[in-house]
Amino acid sequence: MRDVAALAGVSRQTVSRVLNDHPEVAADTKERVLAAMAELGYRMNNAARALGTRRSRTIGILASDALQYGPSRSIAAIETSARGAGYWVSAAFADAGDAAAVVSAVDHLIAQGVEGIVVVAPHARTLEALDALDVNVPVVTLHSAGRGSRGLSVDQAAGARLAVAALADAGHTRIAHLAGPADWLEAESRAEGWAAELDARGLQPGPVIVGDWSAGSGYAAAVAVREAGATAVFAANDQMALGLLSGLHEAGLSVPADISVVGFDDVPDAAYYWPKLTTVRQDFDELARRAVAALVGGADAAASDLAPVAPELVERESVAAPR
Repeated sequence: MRDVAALAGVSRQTVSRVLNDHPEVAADTKERVLAAMAELGYRMNNAARALGTRRSRTIGILASDALQYGPSRSIAAIETSARGAGYWVSAAFADAGDAAAVVSAVDHLIAQGVEGIVVVAPHARTLEALDALDVNVPVVTLHSAGRGSRGLSVDQAAGARLAVAALADAGHTRIAHLAGPADWLEAESRAEGWAAELDARGLQPGPVIVGDWSAGSGYAAAVAVREAGATAVFAANDQMALGLLSGLHEAGLSVPADISVVGFDDVPDAAYYWPKLTTVRQDFDELARRAVAALVGGADAAASDLAPVAPELVERESVAAPR
């Protein structure tokens, strides 16, 4: 900093203000400082900065499952949102079924000096492990179906109700549910939304077939759907819906002429399934923005940032009236 200040003809305090985007630095002064930094190859030492300011400007991410589309998409969105707010991220991963691993991952993030932690926790077991910890930085959780006082989520039950409503409005009365794994909080909420919408319309629940989020489990479920006589299926994610479309096709059934299908997530490929998949879209970018805002804002974070994010039905070509 001393070399940069000398070359730019300013004080070290001015260099520090430029580095911290202080609003009271004149534009021409800022340009001289930035030019001097470029000429000297100056790079800010974040470790030294953290010692001086007692702030790391780093947000921790604890993920208990990053393999599925929703959690992985959220992690990428958190990193983008954090950078937009002037923060970096440090990530740690832990097996949801191993409480000791969750504790170790939290300890690792705290040791990095993170200013807050986003826990991507689709499993109840991760939340149970967190409840036993005394964490001295702000914490928010994603993909926990809104459980807990700092649980942020897309409204999963509302999304499921949108999916079922689309099928019921098309005239279907026997609507099956291809559910996600029982140990996932969002799978539980989507199943609850499916049942609630059927009940509100006075319709009897169709069969529930449990999958594992994979296209393979959706493909295998085609047999049970056919044997149950369902005319429509709400699949708890788009990957299972993809497998179901394939399995129904191989069984000689046409979608949507014989069976209508609605998915959940709106993965980028959903618009290119055959037929193009009607599904429920989750706004992962907005969810990440709210998570970062809740951490950066601390106790002053807007209450609206803690509210559930509204899902959106994306209508395509996989729903039609029953024969």
